[in-house]
Amino acid sequence: MSIEKEVKALLRLLDDPDGDVYETVAGRILHYGKAIIPNLEALWETTTDISVQARIELLIHRVQLEDLQQSFHEWCEEKNPGLLHGAILVARYQYPDLKTASILSQVDTLRRNVWLELNNYLTPLEQVNVFNSILYNFYHLQGHELSEREPKHFFINQMFDSKQGNGYTIGLLYLTLCELLDVPVFAVEIPRQLVFAYIDAWHPFLNPDKAQASGQITFFLDPMNGSVYTRRDVDAYLNKIGVRDKSQHFTPIDNRRVIYKMLEELALCYRYRREDEKADEVQSLMRILVLDKPSRNLWGGAE
Repeated sequence: MSIEKEVKALLRLLDDPDGDVYETVAGRILHYGKAIIPNLEALWETTTDISVQARIELLIHRVQLEDLQQSFHEWCEEKNPGLLHGAILVARYQYPDLKTASILSQVDTLRRNVWLELNNYLTPLEQVNVFNSILYNFYHLQGHELSEREPKHFFINQMFDSKQGNGYTIGLLYLTLCELLDVPVFAVEIPRQLVFAYIDAWHPFLNPDKAQASGQITFFLDPMNGSVYTRRDVDAYLNKIGVRDKSQHFTPIDNRRVIYKMLEELALCYRYRREDEKADEVQSLMRILVLDKPSRNLWGGAE
């Protein structure tokens, strides 16, 4: 049987009341991947059976989720997976047909705006003030606390559309710009927070697999609003929440870990809103990041 004939035969069986038949048909349809979505959409538009439409919607979502899971596998396997790409993959969970051209264009515009204000004579704090001025004053990004439990603030396309996000969407943009402009700002593992550290000297050539910090942390940053904190401030926070071993919290973490933490907070958000099915699906993406992480120590910082 040709592929076209098999697809047509499978689609005709979607209304079969036998659950076992449906699962067999669904399995074959999923085998075709994204290529079968136009066929499913065309069938949805022509059928008047609400139950069949519901089955089609579920199948389309399953196809899109499996495609996203594969994309996360491929992203994890990259030697140095990019944070912007990771943020786009997170957004594709809610917006599977997301077009990235607009996002990339806006990131490049911001990069050029920041670059025009930077020079080699600026102090670390002055460099960060340039970023803060462009992002929060000129571009008018507004940060929202994670405690608001608002899913839309986790999706970078929504952040660009509304100029509102949380520490993760704004933070990933901040880190991406720092990486593009060679400003030594990195995410560090602070419990229940996404916090950045400005490290006054760093040498990627010391380790080809990861930029290793060779200097001292100059100060910390809150990407939600650009606030600057001292080592004493962070120490006080860690003491407050009962952290004993603080050493691991002052080492840059891998991009995979940053995206994992973002997905973790998104899953908690869905749990809070009692959208357990979505939370389970997001956790399936988290498991990919754990299972696919490289054997070298990139997950929680330097050895």
